[in-house]
Amino acid sequence: MDALSGAEPRRDRDRLDAPSSGARAPVTPWARFSAWLECVCVVTFDLELGQALELVYPSDFRLTDKEKNSICYLSFPDSHSGCLGDTQFSFRIRQCGGQRSPRNTDDRLYNSEAPLSLQRESAHYFGYVYFRQVKDSSVKRGYFQKSVVLVSRLPFVRLFQALLSLIAPEYFDKLAPCLEAVCNEIDQWPAPVPGQTLNLPVVGVILQVHVPSRVDKPESSPLKQCGQENLLPAPLVLTSVHELDLFRCLQPVLTHVQTLWELMLLGEPLVVLAPSPTMSSEMVLALTSCLQPLQFCCDYRPYFTIHDSEFKEFTTRTQAPPNVVLGVTNPFFIKTLQHWPHILRVGEPKMSGGLPKQVKLKKPSRLKTLDTKPGLYTAYTAHLRRDKALLKRLLRGLQKKRPAGVLTALLRRHLLELTQSFIIPLEHYMASLMPLHKSISPWKTPPQIRPFHQDDFLCSLEHAGPQLTCILKGDWLGLYRRFFKSPHFDGWYRQRRKEMAHKLEALHLEAICEANIETWMEGKSEVEVVDLVQKLREKLVRAQGHQLPVKEETLQQAQLYIETVIGSLPKDLQAVLCPP
Repeated sequence: MDALSGAEPRRDRDRLDAPSSGARAPVTPWARFSAWLECVCVVTFDLELGQALELVYPSDFRLTDKEKNSICYLSFPDSHSGCLGDTQFSFRIRQCGGQRSPRNTDDRLYNSEAPLSLQRESAHYFGYVYFRQVKDSSVKRGYFQKSVVLVSRLPFVRLFQALLSLIAPEYFDKLAPCLEAVCNEIDQWPAPVPGQTLNLPVVGVILQVHVPSRVDKPESSPLKQCGQENLLPAPLVLTSVHELDLFRCLQPVLTHVQTLWELMLLGEPLVVLAPSPTMSSEMVLALTSCLQPLQFCCDYRPYFTIHDSEFKEFTTRTQAPPNVVLGVTNPFFIKTLQHWPHILRVGEPKMSGGLPKQVKLKKPSRLKTLDTKPGLYTAYTAHLRRDKALLKRLLRGLQKKRPAGVLTALLRRHLLELTQSFIIPLEHYMASLMPLHKSISPWKTPPQIRPFHQDDFLCSLEHAGPQLTCILKGDWLGLYRRFFKSPHFDGWYRQRRKEMAHKLEALHLEAICEANIETWMEGKSEVEVVDLVQKLREKLVRAQGHQLPVKEETLQQAQLYIETVIGSLPKDLQAVLCPP
């Protein structure tokens, strides 16, 4: 493997370590870079080795042999795709061996403010690929084949695709020095703070992006022009860091979008067989985004090959298919994954009478190992009836040549409202399990959150079900019953219960801070007073670690109480609790 010369990065690190002219503390080498990316890789085709990792930058980022192997194979389209020219796609791989970066990024603050679907991955890497294959007589094989890959734990597909379209062509022309300069530019970017609009300069262009926050309203576009009039050149404004053109991605399956939404909601195993890694990865990412604002809790692989380290795990017939959405391009998978319950075969986009040709719903028995025609091969019967009005509006919009952004917004709003209609009754029932505020006493252990009883919830649907917000008819109860068995119910319930437990703890801390501490201390033993100090300190540590939703005044009051309580104790105990 060729590496960039060690002298250059070292010199840059010396520069970064040097104190700045202002009062700020020195920045850890590559700390800002690692807030966005783990590393940048270049994969080339070697006549003897096949796909080979030519370069990793920064050079001190350590990838395991298994990760290197996966990145090499997933960075090139397989031989069935026949991609000529420039191609962009993405993949997702499992991390092996835990955190190995010398620059540990603290995810807690970002994850506490980011939407659940956009949090930093702790167990997977995303790979964003720009692949070039062009004829080149100077190469033995007759083709120039190379990929630039951005490896990140952030699911910002739109941002990193835009970044690649700027830096990859430049790299193919100027090679290593250009890539090093780009990495140094990224190392000057501000960190991705949820709720902020940022200007990110790279190769003479300023990318302007809004990092979504949990408090953003769904479908809002909060991109503010932050000093745009002072920026030269004018910034390239990205309307989203993560959202793809949903209508374009789902065009071949519009008639089955509701069935596919149900399959995603239930975490069903699904194979997407597409003609190219671009179509495969975009279809998988579009389908997994259909559940927003609900977090997609299952595994998904936008592009997957037979060389992947999980190939045997996913294709075994000795156990039920895993809850994974797999994007593939090799028809061999039709034979290997015949036992999977749902296979979506999409072809090259075709128009029929001015409208996109739709895949048909087909029985799994019609699946052929060779020359399988486009279709959704499944025995699944949707619980909800198809929304024909939505399809008519979309197709009418297409005939009238309305902008793609308008059609995507229409489709995304429909899916958002469908998901919200399904989730709102669950949220209401869950909220009813929270103990009443008046039952929280400052000097007693907080009451427990009541258990979730599925039958009680199903009974509540008669007067507080999805029919209040959704016009779609169908077997909602049957859909909820299947949802209870899915990874998404488990993920949603665990997250909500954790949030409620944190809220309960915060309310308890507030109740303590609103009580009269001097009155409570009267007649209490030293053991009880010391116990209170320890419990208050534990709560403060958790609250200050962004784990409890409490106000700053509450934290200050709790600290004051701790000092008051310690001050009431004998000197020897004070020395133990507050060592010098």
